[in-house]
Amino acid sequence: MQPSFQELFFAAADPEEMRSRDPAMLKLMADAHQALLNASAANEVRVQMLEQPLDQPKDAGTSMVQIVHPDLPFLVDSVTMAVNGTGRTVHWIVHPLLSVTRDAGGKVTRIARAADHAPGEGQMVSCILVECDRLASDPDGEILCHKIEDTLRDVRCAVQDWRAMLSRVQVLNASFTAVDAPGADEAKAFLTWLEQGHFTFLAAEDYELKGKRLEPVPGTALGLLKNAGEQALPSQPAQQFIDNPVLVLSTKAMRRSTVHRPAWLDAISVKRLDATGRLVGESRFFGLYTAAAYAASVEQIPVVRQHVARVMADAGVVKGSHAHKAMQAILETYPRDELLQIDAGTLSQHAIGILRLQERQRVRLFVRRGAFGSLASILVYVPRDVYTTELRVKVGTLLSEAFDAESVEFTPMLTDSALARIHYIVRAKSQLPLDVDLVKLETQVAQACKRWVDGVQAVLLARHGKGSARLSDLLDAFPTAYREDFDAETASQDVVILSQLSEQQPLALNLYDRQGQVRLKTYSTQKITLSDAMPVMEAMGARVLDEHPYHFAPQGHWIHDWGMSFSHPLDVAALKPRFEELFHAVWRHEVESDALNRLVLTTELNARAIALLRAYVRYFKQLGFAFSQSYIEDTLNRNPQIAQHLFELFALRFDPAEATRRQERTEAKVQAIESLLADVASLEEDRVLRQFLGTINATLRTNAYQKGRNYMSFKLSPRSIPGMPEPKPLFEIWVYSPRVEGVHLRGGKVARGGLRWSDRREDFRTEILGLVKAQMVKNTVIVPVGSKGGFVLKNPPPASDREAYLAEGVACYKTFLSGLLDVTDNLVKGKVVPPTDVVRHDEDDPYLVVAADKGTATFSDIANSVSAAYGFWLGDAFASGGSVGYDHKKMGITARGAWESVKRHFRGLGVDTQTQPFTVAGIGDMSGDVFGNGMLLSTQIRLVLAFDHRHVFIDPNPDVAISYAERERLFKLPRSSWDDYDKSLISEGGGVFPRSAKSIRLSPQARAVIGTDATEMAPNDLLNAILKAPVDLVYNGGIGTYVKASFESHAQVGDKAGDAFRVNGSELRCKVFGEGGNLGCTQNGRIEYAQAGGLIYTDAIDNSAGVDCSDHEVNIKILVGAVQEAGGLTQESRNELLASMTDEVGLLVLQDNYYQTQQIELAANRPGYLLDGQQSLMRWLESTGLLNRTIEFLPSDEELARRKRDGRGLTRPENAVLMAYAKMNLFEELCASSLPDDPFYARVLKMYFPQVLGERYGEYIAR
Repeated sequence: MQPSFQELFFAAADPEEMRSRDPAMLKLMADAHQALLNASAANEVRVQMLEQPLDQPKDAGTSMVQIVHPDLPFLVDSVTMAVNGTGRTVHWIVHPLLSVTRDAGGKVTRIARAADHAPGEGQMVSCILVECDRLASDPDGEILCHKIEDTLRDVRCAVQDWRAMLSRVQVLNASFTAVDAPGADEAKAFLTWLEQGHFTFLAAEDYELKGKRLEPVPGTALGLLKNAGEQALPSQPAQQFIDNPVLVLSTKAMRRSTVHRPAWLDAISVKRLDATGRLVGESRFFGLYTAAAYAASVEQIPVVRQHVARVMADAGVVKGSHAHKAMQAILETYPRDELLQIDAGTLSQHAIGILRLQERQRVRLFVRRGAFGSLASILVYVPRDVYTTELRVKVGTLLSEAFDAESVEFTPMLTDSALARIHYIVRAKSQLPLDVDLVKLETQVAQACKRWVDGVQAVLLARHGKGSARLSDLLDAFPTAYREDFDAETASQDVVILSQLSEQQPLALNLYDRQGQVRLKTYSTQKITLSDAMPVMEAMGARVLDEHPYHFAPQGHWIHDWGMSFSHPLDVAALKPRFEELFHAVWRHEVESDALNRLVLTTELNARAIALLRAYVRYFKQLGFAFSQSYIEDTLNRNPQIAQHLFELFALRFDPAEATRRQERTEAKVQAIESLLADVASLEEDRVLRQFLGTINATLRTNAYQKGRNYMSFKLSPRSIPGMPEPKPLFEIWVYSPRVEGVHLRGGKVARGGLRWSDRREDFRTEILGLVKAQMVKNTVIVPVGSKGGFVLKNPPPASDREAYLAEGVACYKTFLSGLLDVTDNLVKGKVVPPTDVVRHDEDDPYLVVAADKGTATFSDIANSVSAAYGFWLGDAFASGGSVGYDHKKMGITARGAWESVKRHFRGLGVDTQTQPFTVAGIGDMSGDVFGNGMLLSTQIRLVLAFDHRHVFIDPNPDVAISYAERERLFKLPRSSWDDYDKSLISEGGGVFPRSAKSIRLSPQARAVIGTDATEMAPNDLLNAILKAPVDLVYNGGIGTYVKASFESHAQVGDKAGDAFRVNGSELRCKVFGEGGNLGCTQNGRIEYAQAGGLIYTDAIDNSAGVDCSDHEVNIKILVGAVQEAGGLTQESRNELLASMTDEVGLLVLQDNYYQTQQIELAANRPGYLLDGQQSLMRWLESTGLLNRTIEFLPSDEELARRKRDGRGLTRPENAVLMAYAKMNLFEELCASSLPDDPFYARVLKMYFPQVLGERYGEYIAR
């Protein structure tokens, strides 16, 4: 059965390729080719693009070319060459040879396999389908088809003229027989050898000798030269061939073959002689040596065999010897093209030179210039173990530069030999230079062949001697990419730096200039990501252009090489130490990364100096300065000279090394800054820069010049700082580091107050300022005035990781305390000792006492351990409430003090809270100190409502005894919450509800106790309703501000967490509001509630017992410390004594609470009688500068007049504030008088201390 065309077409195709293609596409290929074959005439050549289906995507991966051509040799490989020559890859080629029979009219009547072809019947036709890279457009297809047609024309010319070229060779052979010319026999043998299948003849042409030139003989061009528009060999240097005694010369032509394979054409030049042996012309043959020529032994190739014999003779090797065999191997493996072209003398010189190399690992070059001077053949021998692609390219570049080459081609040969050989062909456009210094060139190649590692080791040995061995061991880890990019000199530096990396020193840096570009190398034990490094460099004013990472296995170290650009030229050498120091500090989180770091480029400031300016910027933010941090940073960057001078002013004031003429030089520097400020055009920038100037001048002390500090602290005089918000404390210590920021505000030299762990990072000073204002009022119950401190974590771990979060809090707390103590004087044996390396611009100031507050309730021992480390004179009196002291929570002292206020309010209502039940709505939970202790201070409490940050508690009708017992259980349960409350003990309609719920359903009983008709409420709405519930008492033991005045906004309150449920004072329906917690109400909120009939004092009154207890503890410890120092107490007996006085200390403190509220009630119960006197007092206090009525929300004279007309006086909250200021004034007056020295007051002072101390140590008290 006759096979189908498709079967014939794909008969010899690769089955794997067939299976990978769609059968429909295969059918299309075959059908299209059959149609093309049927459309062609006999002997016609057809080339066209295959039309692909319309539904095939335009960006399909391949295009196809169809070819029909009468069968000839070289068709397939020549077509492949043509397609590849356009830069496209051939993916598949199908090329069946078919027998095609046609009728008289030329129509195809039969297509059969080539094997079935009958001689004399039909024609052998080659059908070729080429699948190649996709062509972008139809014109591209036309260009490709024309290229293939030109190639096929060349094939036809070469094949058709093949016999004519052979005949011309035979004629030449015969001519050599007729003459007696030297070398004629060998020339004849060589031509015969070519005819015997060792040369593919592709072109020929005869030349006639005319004078000294060879001119082409018209009509003699054959094959590829028939239609050539150019010569394959130049005609100019013909004299060289004429003068050469050889009859046959093999060279390389000036063009590549378009037929068979894309090699440079081999040219055989044969002299034509007349009968007398006289040179009359030349015949040139062009083609390609065949595989047989390359496989033949050199001793079988005419002409070449003579050269081989000459080499053996010149080398003097004995046949059969090792040297003879070695030379044979050299010649057999010598590049065959070279053997066919080289003269005997040059070959002998090269071969002997190669033999002498033997296995010596050295570099040699063997150069042969081509016969016509346009190319050079160069054999390069290099040690095999140094040969790499990089080396081959590098040597090729050297040769190209030396010979001014247009192109360089190479063929490497690697064997078991210790040497590798690279054969280079160097071509010039016209003539190669004749003056190439080959000795120098060989030296350059040898230098290039030196192993990179060897070069590095040589540098290391020169620099480090025997110590270089350890470093050399690291070189194997250097990656290839690094070796390609850096020389031995650079590597010798980098390996030293890498060797010094460790867990303790995981990063090293190198800022350098490389060919005009600033670059930074980072050396690290771990990979540095672009997203981590780029922001740091950009903040330092760099624009990152590129990055080259290098990984050094197995150490796991990395080098990252960063290319950077800057806005202006830099002195890299001068910048290097400061830039590297700053980057390092940022990377270690010792310095923050922001725009201030650009100052490193425009000033002489180092990392520490820039950080110092940043500390002031951060402080300005806490002051609520009008300009943003980014604007302040930009201002300093736009005024680098002033920034430099500001730091120099700081250094003049505080650097201990600048003591000489400090005052004089400081004043001169201020004048210089003022002069520069006069040229600042922007009013806003002027204001920013003057803020720096004013604040630096208002700085009293700093630890900036103490050794080993990774934080900074500044003691300031707030009243001297421009733009300082009211109220202005007497002293302030600002502590700054990338990890923590904190502030400590003091109302006087002897001041006391707690330190809180704040969560208000953006405005914690505002929070602390509000607290210290209350503390100033609160501290009127004791001698020290108010102080308050707070700190924030800047990079806290997730709060979900409680242990890590707490550990970071403790670490930052210690840093904060260290910052305070760094700028505080000490007392040693009664004498003031200033801190080391601190220049003081104020008087002695050794009194610094702290206490617990929000977040630091359990930190007293930590604080005292820091105090002990500093040898601070107060010892564990530095922070009250530690393990050897009076634990406020265990004593319940703050809640007990607040309860004194609650009891007094209820006594005014005729209720005894200790014997009569009363309803309470609470803020807090039983695990807290103030709330937990407070809710256990009466067995008559009916806690009906409560909430904290997690839950809402509702118990509409509690049994007082049962609920008290359950609250007591929760108080003792560590970390308890309302959710731990036994639900079975809650009365009907109550429950515990999470604040995370979307809504909470309210029972009738709950609605009744809350005083609402709503059956369901969102949690925040429920909290709002609880605050407004009609209960007897709202007891605040939580954190936050829950009550404001109706005319105040939530923003004015400054506690965003409570904005959703905060109430107005006028909305409170409780009878009494007890303030166990700080800042539970704004002062205006209290006044509004009091004016509506509510009973309330202030937080400063209600919770003053804590600070009062701390004051007693500190003073007691100072007293017994003096006794200890005199030898009157051991540490153990001292601690036992302190513990034994706990109850009495508590009573002394509560006595103060009792009398304070009594004093307020006396004033509140006689409003009209006291109002005029109170107005006079306020005016007097204002005249002294002590009181600002607006800040303290005390009524103006106009408001007092209205109240007087209405028969109203000051509210209890207002009386509480006025009483505090009266006591402050009285305190100042007393201290300024001689009364404290009166012996009478020594007896009064004894009454402050527990009785046992007065009895035992009265003489110490009197001191």
